[in-house]
Amino acid sequence: MSNSFSTTLLRLSLGVILLAHGLLKILVFTLAGTVGYFESLGLPGFSAYLVTFGEIALGLSLIIGLYTRLSALLSLPILLGAAWAHLGNGWVFSNQGGGWEFPVLLVVLAIVVAAQGAGRYAIGSIALLDKVIPASLQS
Repeated sequence: MSNSFSTTLLRLSLGVILLAHGLLKILVFTLAGTVGYFESLGLPGFSAYLVTFGEIALGLSLIIGLYTRLSALLSLPILLGAAWAHLGNGWVFSNQGGGWEFPVLLVVLAIVVAAQGAGRYAIGSIALLDKVIPASLQS
């Protein structure tokens, strides 16, 4: 398996997971339910909207390979927040409430995607935005 194919597979996997989690917050838990959950953790309710939007937008960006490094880095606060939210549930994600193993794995995957870039079959960047995004984050 080529390194480029592996990089692409990793990017797509992280993107699909982020997108699925964002859509889950809308279609299954509902935005109102997600706001309630965030507030039960002591977080401001509006942060549920930011996280949901971030997961969907960054997931789509990773799937199409648009500003892959930047998208992966921007996903880190969301993923670290998820790890924090599950910290009290133990390590194994099959624990009641889900443990922190899966969110921490996603943190590691995002770091690897940010380091490796997009791989094959990626849009890369948009010329108009390239002027405000550092070149090192454009692939």
